Amino acid sequence: MPSSRNAGVPYFSQWESPELVDDILSGRIRTEDDPAWSASGASTPEDYAFWSWRGCGIACLRMILAHSGVAPPPAMILMRELETAGAYRRDGDRVAGMIYQPFVDYLSTQSWGLEATSVAPLPLDQLSDHMTAPDSFAMVSVHASIRDAESGTPPPSRIGGHLVLVTDCTDEGVTFHNPSGRTKETQSGVSMGWETFDRYFAERGILLTAHG
Repeated sequence: MPSSRNAGVPYFSQWESPELVDDILSGRIRTEDDPAWSASGASTPEDYAFWSWRGCGIACLRMILAHSGVAPPPAMILMRELETAGAYRRDGDRVAGMIYQPFVDYLSTQSWGLEATSVAPLPLDQLSDHMTAPDSFAMVSVHASIRDAESGTPPPSRIGGHLVLVTDCTDEGVTFHNPSGRTKETQSGVSMGWETFDRYFAERGILLTAHG
């Protein structure tokens, strides 16, 4: 059963049009053709298309900020700042990131009231214990195919590579927002049993507490 803890956390997709994510992922429309691309702060549709596919961590941060009463900067503003901070490292068409410790260090320089710690390994019981504290969140590494977990898609051959925002943990499982969910049901307030979640979970992430 979905939990009420951290209820009402705003949702942001890593794309500016959440209702078009399924079309973007399936290739029915080009990322450049997202009609809301300029809201990201990108300079061109091509710039938006390149970075939006790598923006799961940015979306998670924007959700936490909005829940904490901070107007979240546009995604590309945050991306540029975090690239300067070393949390994203671009080499041509390849990008390493999000790199956790530079991200944590960046947060410490801001006035948002966010306390963050990079944790690896991050066992499920430590994640659950952290989420019992007030105003706690976790950005955790999972495989992107977690968005299709309930459709009978086989478990991934590898895990990690995508960040989701955990908003609650209960005895039954975990509740999270997924920046690359295809539909409303797989985007916001997704509730998943521990056994299923563990098949996608890479046992690493960033534990956060909002002190706003």
